[in-house]
Amino acid sequence: MSDLEEATTLLRAAHRDLQALTGMLDRKVFADEIFGFHVQQAVEKSLKAWLAVLGDAYPYTHDLMSLMQRLEGLGHQVLAEFEPLLEFTLYAVQFRYGFMDTLDESPDRQGAIALVSRLYAAAVDQVNLAGKLGDRPC
Repeated sequence: MSDLEEATTLLRAAHRDLQALTGMLDRKVFADEIFGFHVQQAVEKSLKAWLAVLGDAYPYTHDLMSLMQRLEGLGHQVLAEFEPLLEFTLYAVQFRYGFMDTLDESPDRQGAIALVSRLYAAAVDQVNLAGKLGDRPC
């Protein structure tokens, strides 16, 4: 699979998570850990798509900080704008197994969705740019 194809596949998966988030605003229906998990997944897949289209062999990790730092190492400044999303790394594994009592407050769902949407759009822009330039952007 080419870098562009891998990035496109990851973005499709991120889009499904993002769509799910828009239906999870009601805390009575969707627990914080379910919402947080889908935020984390949408962010992780968007970052990995961005890395893939740059030709980076991203690591197998759920750590959003390491993925953002990897992008910054490749010259893409993303950490400052999307730093609030780093807190969702905790939802990748730990909180899915009943450790929610360690949270002080529930996540801002609308704010998280807006920020994930911006990150996803930035990743889509990178993939679209790569598609116009060939398999790897210059």
